[in-house]
Amino acid sequence: MNEQAVPPPPTGPVPWDKPFALALLHDMLRVRRMEEKCAELYGQQKIRGFLHLYIGEEAVATGAMRAFGPEDNVVATYREHGHALLRGVSMNAIMAEMYGKQEGCSRGRGGSMHLFDRATRFFGGLAIVGGGLPLAAGLALADKLSGRHALTACFFGEGAIAEGAFHEAMNLAALWQLPLLFCCENNLYAMGTALARSESQTDLCVKAASYGMPALAVDGMDVVAVFEAVKRAAPQVRDGSGPRFIELRTYRFRAHSMFDPELYRDKSEVEEWKTRGPIHTYTARLKAQGSLTEDEFLALDARAQAEVDDAVAFAEAGTWEPLQDLLRDVHTPEGAA
Repeated sequence: MNEQAVPPPPTGPVPWDKPFALALLHDMLRVRRMEEKCAELYGQQKIRGFLHLYIGEEAVATGAMRAFGPEDNVVATYREHGHALLRGVSMNAIMAEMYGKQEGCSRGRGGSMHLFDRATRFFGGLAIVGGGLPLAAGLALADKLSGRHALTACFFGEGAIAEGAFHEAMNLAALWQLPLLFCCENNLYAMGTALARSESQTDLCVKAASYGMPALAVDGMDVVAVFEAVKRAAPQVRDGSGPRFIELRTYRFRAHSMFDPELYRDKSEVEEWKTRGPIHTYTARLKAQGSLTEDEFLALDARAQAEVDDAVAFAEAGTWEPLQDLLRDVHTPEGAA
């Protein structure tokens, strides 16, 4: 069980005009309804393999993606469905990929953990913990060497900080002043291990600062805080001021994966964190300032649910890759047996 106290829920006014404020609420609802449906489909064995849900963490991807431009690169982990969706990958293509159908964004070969879409510059979906960090450094280095005005945003969990790839990527990004934004989604548990049980220094910004890199901790359950922080950092990174590190303090409401018995944290802790749920606290703030009515909320939710229903129908109608294509894109060295 994690010993960190649960902060109070996010409060205060939402400093945006109504259309933009409601657009972010709709984004979070789209992710939540899609993820809930994926859990249901997994129970029906329509989705197979591993499945890591983002329920509870929607404010992070929602706030961050709105601050990036189409020229930027995004690298994510295996808990990446929401990132892909809000980056612009269609829900149809995501759901078909979940089903393993060839209409999926990775032609059905990647599944839940390997979403990819070149058109939106969404470069994974990577199943290896910390595996996206050196890839992100490479993308940022390529952009710098080619004079391309863009940043690379790399999302990873706090568990990846224990990997050597994290320290190598941080060191090189700082040394070479790469246009790389490190976005650490700290949900307090690396699979089933609380942060204090795996790291002697639990202040992740201190680790980042040791590389001479500006670092900032943000309430990852508050979509306003996330957007404003990333919006400030992104232009600085993109314009050549070097890399930045943002710790996004969040919490997942579901188990690490569908196979996780979740014996490492008390149910009471999860319920306490749910009082900070990003959707209902944001909704309450909008209603309190007169920017949202219950009917408007229900309409946004219905739109999100309709999109999910359409995506499931698309995936159900999808097709399996033909057997003769199974060796497509599989390369063997010349002369090998």
